[in-house]
Amino acid sequence: MGKYSIGLDFGTLSARAIVVDVENGKEMATSVVGYQDAVFDKVLPGTRITIPEEFALQNPQDYIDALESLLSDVWKKAKIKAEDIIGIGVASTSSSVICLDDKYHPLCFNERYKNNPHSWIKLWKHHGAQEEADMINDMVNVVNGKLFEFYGGKTNSENFFAKILETARKAPEIYDATYRFMEIADWIVYLLTGNDVRNSCMAGFKAFWNKDNKCILHTVFSKLSPRFDNVLSKISDDVGMIGGKAGGLTKEMSQKISIPEGVAVSLGNADGHLAVPAVGVTKPNTMVLIMGTSISHMILSDKAEGIPGICGVVEDGIIPGFFAYEAGQSAGGDIYDWFVSKIAPYEFMQQAIEKNVTIFKVLDAKAGQIQAGTSGVLALDWWNGNRSTLGDSRLSGVLLGLNINTKPEEIYKALIESTAFGTRLIVEVFENYGVQVKSIVACGGLSQKSSVVIQTFSDILNKPIKVSAVSQTTALGAAMYGAVAAGAANNGYDSIIQAAQRMSKLEEEEYRPNSRNVEIYNKLYKNYKSLYNLLGKNFNSIMWDLKTIYNKH
Repeated sequence: MGKYSIGLDFGTLSARAIVVDVENGKEMATSVVGYQDAVFDKVLPGTRITIPEEFALQNPQDYIDALESLLSDVWKKAKIKAEDIIGIGVASTSSSVICLDDKYHPLCFNERYKNNPHSWIKLWKHHGAQEEADMINDMVNVVNGKLFEFYGGKTNSENFFAKILETARKAPEIYDATYRFMEIADWIVYLLTGNDVRNSCMAGFKAFWNKDNKCILHTVFSKLSPRFDNVLSKISDDVGMIGGKAGGLTKEMSQKISIPEGVAVSLGNADGHLAVPAVGVTKPNTMVLIMGTSISHMILSDKAEGIPGICGVVEDGIIPGFFAYEAGQSAGGDIYDWFVSKIAPYEFMQQAIEKNVTIFKVLDAKAGQIQAGTSGVLALDWWNGNRSTLGDSRLSGVLLGLNINTKPEEIYKALIESTAFGTRLIVEVFENYGVQVKSIVACGGLSQKSSVVIQTFSDILNKPIKVSAVSQTTALGAAMYGAVAAGAANNGYDSIIQAAQRMSKLEEEEYRPNSRNVEIYNKLYKNYKSLYNLLGKNFNSIMWDLKTIYNKH
């Protein structure tokens, strides 16, 4: 009789669950739940309270509802017996921070605090904490500049501690009332197991954790603000290593979802990182592109290098025994969606209706007909700031080369190209510091929805790209870690490498670069890089000023 694992993936707009056969990774069922409040950045739910600019907040109730709904539904949909479920794995966006009281209830559930925006979940793309990130960077340079050696040289507003410092400075009553600041994935694990344990992946990549950093961090934080001196007491000291078991399903949760008490629950994990074993990558030199609303770049190596502008390198951060590197672009699919929702002409929507397809399909078809270099349009992919390699959320998007003959689909194609150019620059930085990218695997929604996007990436990177065969790659990775948490003694696996050998899935098809396009894109990339350096380094104050003026009005 088969044994099964459930993977949970809490994304930006929805959560999803997948049930897989532990023996071969076969997908038995998938379930998706959208968040009722989604992301709110204008007013707090149920109020007229205005949210400050650059905020991206969420409602913890959406996560609770999704968790219970998914776990109650997905295994029944799979038509399996609950007693055959051996493990549950959890992933979420990162760094998405929640503040909790001493009973681990969200502060925004408290009547006293709910009208304060800082009491709600600060989503990964919350960029209100750039000032605090700058403060941390400045203080680290004073105290111990080597602290960020393996974090690209500096932190940014998406970081765990930047968001907490923002709360301490701008909402001290929320900071003081918070017993625990947690990553969403760790809080979900707490709801399942009752155990307060941080996962080494998020702690390492998003909160500067390693065995030697605690004293340095305390010195940095205590000098930033007297109130911030106690911040380390507001996060758990218990950090579990990747691949570990967080605990067993509690009796209370078991009764809610009808899954047996004690089922193994893995430590939480960052969503993009779980995609690496899910596509079968367990050794160095293969970069995994996780292509969704943003784009993440993961690669394993035998060595640690301090590479400027990357998000971090963490020992055992993805696969035990290797150094895991992360870089990223703050917007990917978000940029394409911006064009569709704000710019695409009405006639494109009419064509989509007539053909009974999405408007994305219409744009894909039109963009696919545009030959490389023929539009004269060049874009910078900073619609949501720049994560790597500049680490600056104050930067903004650019379209260059527009004229009165420019067509909408030419702009759309330039936006696709801009995200591929951004990835190429990241790959170039890795290789300049000795971390070679010999092959590429893509996963996430964009990789399966658009062959034009993946072919453009292949042409611009001049590398073949393989694509995940699973639509819910992160959830599969979570399920794999659920099987590892169960262990071989319980029909699971004793290592993620063993699980990846049996459960990972890739499409047979491989995208290969078009030599003609490669030649043209090599020329365009030089222009992209010049524009990148000009506006990202030499004249970045122009974009800063524009954002400041916008935020004040």
